[in-house]
Amino acid sequence: MPKKLKKENALLTVEDFIRYGVRCFNKAKLSYGHGTDNAFDEAAWLVLETMRLPVDRLEPQLRLTEDERKAVKTIIDKRVKTRKPAAYLLNKAYIHGLPFYVDERVIVPRSFIGDLLVAFDLMRKPKTVLDLCTGSGCLAILAAQVFPSAAVDAVDLSAGALEVAKRNVGDYGLKKKVHLFKGDLFKPLKNKKYDLIITNPPYVDAKAMKKLPPEYRHEPKMALASGKDGLDIVRQILKEAPEHLTPKGGLLCEVGRGREILEEEYPALPFLWLDTELSEGEVFWLTREQLV
Repeated sequence: MPKKLKKENALLTVEDFIRYGVRCFNKAKLSYGHGTDNAFDEAAWLVLETMRLPVDRLEPQLRLTEDERKAVKTIIDKRVKTRKPAAYLLNKAYIHGLPFYVDERVIVPRSFIGDLLVAFDLMRKPKTVLDLCTGSGCLAILAAQVFPSAAVDAVDLSAGALEVAKRNVGDYGLKKKVHLFKGDLFKPLKNKKYDLIITNPPYVDAKAMKKLPPEYRHEPKMALASGKDGLDIVRQILKEAPEHLTPKGGLLCEVGRGREILEEEYPALPFLWLDTELSEGEVFWLTREQLV
């Protein structure tokens, strides 16, 4: 029997395939950041999702059927060969524990705003919410769940992204609560005003765009790039947001590593930087009164 086939037949359990995935991923020097940040978690995610097992409960010695072994090995090998993020191979990503459909028409959702929204509910109860640059619609959907009495609008410039968002909104039964708009930032909203605006806009600078690992190059460029320093779209949002906020409204915006640039460029704005377990100084809060 061929040596290669013997090795493959030795892969029988969940643990075997996770170890196989880790070896393959480390050898290929893959990049992460689309739901996981290391080879073990990436391999475990691929194995468990492919087998349709709970991702929060690992049973290492569970034996796979022949069909399961083929499917799991195929997707692990595909992760190495294509360098596509696992979320695209699985067509699934999680935000704050909630699953969402994703494909290459949208950026893989990974915003820190998801965690902040849950805490934000303890402070105020917005009646109207806007999600700018909604992508897959995950933040708009999460907002609709956190604020059940609020009406939620979501905007994106990409028609493809809005198709994905529409699918997710439908999957969560929120077609009457979350309304999608196509256009450039606030333009399709006319004079509408909101108690809360959330946004995870593109904020990758030109230098970083040139150095992106292959995994990130599978994502839509328009969902990442934002000018030389990565803050062109953020500046536009800061300029236009006051006209679309209610008197007591506010803006929650993720900017990545742009904190120092923004504080230097807007010394009069009292940015309140909100940290999460995994982020520091990447999301700010400003009220309409402060923006004006």
